[in-house]
Amino acid sequence: MDNPSRREQWEKVKGIVGDALDREPSRRIAFLDGVCGTNTTLRAEVESLVAAYEKASGVLHDAFPPISLETASPSDMIGPYRLVNKLGEGGMGQVWLAEQTSPVHRKVALKLIRAGMFEKEVLQRFQSERQSLAIMDHPSIAKVFDAGATPNGQPYFVMEYVQGEPITTYCDQHRLKIRDRLELFLKVCDGVLHAHQKAIIHRDLKPANILVAEVDGKPTPRIIDFGLAKAIGPQTGAETMFTQVGGFVGTPAYMSPEQADPGVRDLDTRTDVYSLGVILYELLTGSLPFDPKKCKDKLLYEVLRQLREQDPPRPSNKVETERESSIVAAAMRGTAPKQLASLLHGDLDWITMKALEKDRSRRYGTPSELAADITRYLEHQPVSARPASMGYRLQKYVRRHRVAVAIAGAFVLLLGGVAVLQAVQLRRITRERDRANRITDFMKGMFKVSDPGESRGNTVTAREILDKASKDIDTGLAKDPETQAQLMDVMGSVYESLGLYPRAQPLLERALDTQRHILGPKNPETLRSMNHLGWTLMKEGRYGEAEKLQREALDAQRRVLGPEHPDTLATTNDLAWTLQEEGRYAEAEKFEREALEIERRVLPTEHRYALRTMGDLAWTLQKEGRYAEAEKFEREKLDIQRRVLGPEHRDTLGTVNNLAWTLMREGRYAEAEELGRQTLEVERRVLGPEHPNTLITMNTLAGALSRERRYPEAEKLFRDLLDIQTRVLGPEHPNTATTRYNLGCLAALQGRTDEAFSLVSGAIDHGLRSSTDLGIEKDPDLNSLHADPRFAPLVAHAKEKAAAAQILK
Repeated sequence: MDNPSRREQWEKVKGIVGDALDREPSRRIAFLDGVCGTNTTLRAEVESLVAAYEKASGVLHDAFPPISLETASPSDMIGPYRLVNKLGEGGMGQVWLAEQTSPVHRKVALKLIRAGMFEKEVLQRFQSERQSLAIMDHPSIAKVFDAGATPNGQPYFVMEYVQGEPITTYCDQHRLKIRDRLELFLKVCDGVLHAHQKAIIHRDLKPANILVAEVDGKPTPRIIDFGLAKAIGPQTGAETMFTQVGGFVGTPAYMSPEQADPGVRDLDTRTDVYSLGVILYELLTGSLPFDPKKCKDKLLYEVLRQLREQDPPRPSNKVETERESSIVAAAMRGTAPKQLASLLHGDLDWITMKALEKDRSRRYGTPSELAADITRYLEHQPVSARPASMGYRLQKYVRRHRVAVAIAGAFVLLLGGVAVLQAVQLRRITRERDRANRITDFMKGMFKVSDPGESRGNTVTAREILDKASKDIDTGLAKDPETQAQLMDVMGSVYESLGLYPRAQPLLERALDTQRHILGPKNPETLRSMNHLGWTLMKEGRYGEAEKLQREALDAQRRVLGPEHPDTLATTNDLAWTLQEEGRYAEAEKFEREALEIERRVLPTEHRYALRTMGDLAWTLQKEGRYAEAEKFEREKLDIQRRVLGPEHRDTLGTVNNLAWTLMREGRYAEAEELGRQTLEVERRVLGPEHPNTLITMNTLAGALSRERRYPEAEKLFRDLLDIQTRVLGPEHPNTATTRYNLGCLAALQGRTDEAFSLVSGAIDHGLRSSTDLGIEKDPDLNSLHADPRFAPLVAHAKEKAAAAQILK
């Protein structure tokens, strides 16, 4: 129950305010002189309420309907505050971004308190709390400016507007490591301690009430709603958080056991320490101590009983047992799940669990005690939360003085086992020396290219070095097959990146054979090489062989490494691309969507695997005619690549080309041409005129020009492309055949029918795959070519070869 004397005082004030408002303004001074007499406190309170009422309900009250929680909307005026937009809504009410118009102009956060909280009593309690809130002055605490009521009695509070993210959201978005999260958390503890020193308890600490904004490039927490839990909660003798009808002000997931116990009436600073412990738990593990999903179907009293009676799992146990969520949590903290669990095990477990003690007498007494232990942890000193055994203190001493201890320990070990160490070390040094000598001799031999002659001076090209190394690899490292296989794989990768697939293939095949024999067929290195060889075979147009290798590698990786391992995801993407090249788009899309779902769950958005899968899926959707979906994925990927990789990175340029092709498929030829020209200019300069990406962009630009009926320009570009492809890829490569086919179509469009049939026939003979990959096969002007009787045998021949089952149907 409220204090009877205070209730009587309020009734007296209310009566005086009502009588004053019934009188003309010119007669109020004399009235107040007589009623209040020498009671200056009473007079000041009455005058402030009269002024607030006049300001809130004067002219505006006649122009606008009364504002309440249910009717509040943008542009409404509440006293000198104009509502802009609603920021959020919770158990206490609504929070609005507002503009203060007088006496200063600034943005503020205005909280409308939910109806049913006995508005007059709320305002009275806030008046008693206002002075204590005003004396808080700390960089981690947002200020409370004002309080009042709307004309219809809806109470509100005005606070400093903080533009920031909840502390957990900020840490995850910026992938902060554990040390960085702890250092940020220390600032929060410092702010809470400042409030406690002013005799103010928050009572509702949670991430949503701790916003982080960057000040001078550094994250700075700002605690909001400080003191409002007490100000708007019912005021019983013991100031419990519970209302007369059994409700409470607070958030169950972050509430201390004593807050959840209606029998406890003496809340103190340790209730905030418990809430800080919950926030620390969430910052470390990404989860709450008690899973809110498991509590949603429970009655409130059962949830509160769980808070009072059950102990949560240690943070390290939480990470170890909840594998699916721990993968995401670890990625957000820049580590792997096992490493995260190992990092939390020990001191951080002890610190967190002490902050979450059910018995508050065993909990940290103040935020400063909690902060002190975290500081000790960061400085590798013994923490008070952990039993101080001799072994533990010795361990901490070693962490602080690791260099000196390491030297002393090495000296002792050296004295104790010098004979054994000498023998083992000598054998190891000899083996490593021999391996180093073999590698050194091989590397020297790579640069002993035959005399380039005086005309070239001393220049030796990287391609000459690579070619000589690939020839000498057999003899140069014959005594070290494992290293030999690794170098073969590296050289094969270089050839493959240059588009020289026939040179890459034998190196990769021999590397795979060696690794199967030495490392075993299920070794991750062997499986990685298997997929690498499959990719190169796919680039050569040998799709059946490529698919077989990639499926074998993928099945083994799923069993050995798991479906979420980066190697497994890479092979999934490569297999999908092979299926796409075979025209099996539905199968390719299935693999790509599975991979993208995993990557978006366990990897950062900008990770190269996620970006690659996004682009591959867009390309598949484009082949299926779903251009709008494809464009959406391509633009999303392009925005990330430009920001992370830069506009001239090879991968960024490849995405621009893919987007141009999609725009062309949508009939937006001018946009496609512009993108194609910009990309081709950069690729020729950055990657070189014969790079695979450059050739792809040449094909895209030529296709756009042909669709714009600019046939001579398109033909010239296609002929340049055919010359390079014939020389680099070979005449049998499907891409070479596709270009030859497109030239045939252009010849037909320009009236050169005989030349057209010669080129189309050559394309089919040299490995043309499918009309879905061609640049201009659907041009209506080619109907005459299709109707020519010579065309039917070409189509039949293509079907027999299973190379173009539906050419120009």
